[in-house]
Amino acid sequence: MLKIGITGGIGSGKSTVAKMFQTLGIPVFNADDAAKTIMNEDKELKEKIIQTFGAATYTNGILNRKYLAHIVFNNAFELEKLNALVHPAAIAKGIKWAAQQNAPYIIKEAALMFEAGSAFNLNYVIGVSAPQHLRIQRAMQRDNILREEVLARMNKQIDETIKMKLCDFVIVNDEQQMVILQVLQLHQQFLAIANNKQIQ
Repeated sequence: MLKIGITGGIGSGKSTVAKMFQTLGIPVFNADDAAKTIMNEDKELKEKIIQTFGAATYTNGILNRKYLAHIVFNNAFELEKLNALVHPAAIAKGIKWAAQQNAPYIIKEAALMFEAGSAFNLNYVIGVSAPQHLRIQRAMQRDNILREEVLARMNKQIDETIKMKLCDFVIVNDEQQMVILQVLQLHQQFLAIANNKQIQ
C-alpha cells in the first residue's frame, strides 16, 4: 500500500484536494484534525501541555485554543515547545490509522508535513500550490481573520517555493487550471504504481 502525503501553505487548498481523493474512494488522514483531537483526548499529552503552558490551557477539560494560540503564535520558542509535544503523538496516530486501512494507496494531509518530520514514512508527497494573493484572500475569508494574521501564520511555515521543491508532485490551484483533472491524473498514476508493487 502506497502512502501519499498532501501538504501546502495556508490557503493553498490542500483540504479541497484531499477531499477530491476521498471522493475517489481513497482513505484520507487529516493530521491537523488529529492533533486537535488528541490535544483534548490524550490524558498524558494534556498533562504535559498543562505543565508547559499552565492550567488555563484547559477549561473544564477542553482545550482553550484562543489562550494557547495567544502564547504560541507570538513566540517561536513557545510554538516549538508545543510542536515538540503534539507532533510525535499525531504522527503515531497516523501510523496506527494507516495500518488499519485496506486500499491501493492512502493519503495523509498535513500543513507542516516537512516541518514536523512526518514525511519520512511516505512514498510520495503532493504539494498544493497557489499564488500568495489568493492564499491570503482564501484564509481571510475562511477563518474570518485580518491580512496581518494570515501573514503571521505564513511566516511560521516553510517558504512556499522551498516547500514545493521538496514535494514529488505539485498540484496548481490558481483558479486557472482544473484541479480535478490534476487529481485524476495522479490518482491513475498511484493506482498503477500500487498495482506494479503488488505484482512484484
